[in-house]
Amino acid sequence: MAALAAGSLLLSAGCSSNDDSGNTRARSTGAPDTLSSSPSSSPPAAKGSVKVVSTLTEGLASPWGLAELPGGDLLVSSRDRRTITRIDGSTGKQTLVGTVPGVSPAGEGGLLGIAVSPAFDTDHLLYAYFTTASDNRIARMRYEGTGGAPGRQLGAPHTILRGIPKGYIHNGGRIAFGPDGMLYVGTGETGQTRELSQDKKSLAGKILRMTPDGRPAPGNPVPGSLMYSYGHRNVQGLAWDGQKRLWASEFGQDTWDELNQIVPGGNYGWPKYEGKVGKAGFVDPVAQWRPSEASPSGIAFAQGSIWMAALRGERLWRIPLSGTPGREPLAAPQSFLQGQYGRLRTVLAAGGDRLWLGTSNTDTRGTPKPGDDRILVLQVR
Repeated sequence: MAALAAGSLLLSAGCSSNDDSGNTRARSTGAPDTLSSSPSSSPPAAKGSVKVVSTLTEGLASPWGLAELPGGDLLVSSRDRRTITRIDGSTGKQTLVGTVPGVSPAGEGGLLGIAVSPAFDTDHLLYAYFTTASDNRIARMRYEGTGGAPGRQLGAPHTILRGIPKGYIHNGGRIAFGPDGMLYVGTGETGQTRELSQDKKSLAGKILRMTPDGRPAPGNPVPGSLMYSYGHRNVQGLAWDGQKRLWASEFGQDTWDELNQIVPGGNYGWPKYEGKVGKAGFVDPVAQWRPSEASPSGIAFAQGSIWMAALRGERLWRIPLSGTPGREPLAAPQSFLQGQYGRLRTVLAAGGDRLWLGTSNTDTRGTPKPGDDRILVLQVR
């Protein structure tokens, strides 16, 4: 696999050592989260705002991936229970869709990111990234919606990619379909063999780009390779802005967490570099945060800004984009909801000025409160 990339600017706030981000750290080593939004007519304001409109649903167990179905309902994956649940987009009613066989939860591994096929109306396919006893892999399953009995609405998984190295930590896990119809995948470097990030033949520590059936996508930096970019430590969020530029959030180790703009073939530096270093041949992050302020997870694009959920930082970051060539944000990142809802795992654009935001307090590293975990509806600008 192979790649090469881009990045710029520095903003104080950054990576995480405990990775999935508790307060201890391992020392080794997508429009909605799925599709591009249309461009904003003008750049966003330097300062934004967030209003919690409502709690859509609560009582979720170790929620991780979040995807929107045609019509506005949501699917959410449970990392530890290995289940996928449908959430009514209006009432918040939960319906168990099914359990994904072969998932082996441990540490940061389990049933992670999910994505709905761009052709879902005709193919009814749901994609999932998960940890097994031997590796991380991606499978797709037919989902018949409400046609089957609750808990039995998923077809058997068909693996489209296997052999992504696994670890107790740093399993990556975010998947998203891009505006080009290709499937993008963020992987981790396992927390044990960090040199895999620079190994272009390894699937670890990469962003991968593939066709919906798991083959290397046309136009990848190296023909016949899945690799789109490399030198990543643990990619946790993927999203595209109004200009169809790919952005990714990533755990650092002890110094800086990162928001990166991804270009084909880019080397993002790990394990040699962390954060902005200005070294030729390596891509600097667009923005960076101290571990205590971030430990970033999912990201989404809405209202001209990237919105980034933070685990250890327990807040939602807004990074306003300039909308012009170049990678610098329009203004310094701004945080919201600090400490109000605990660890924040996944954010998904809901159209217009709305976001869905999922908490992550039942993942063994948070302090659950009554109602955890939940999905919030936000109004943002």
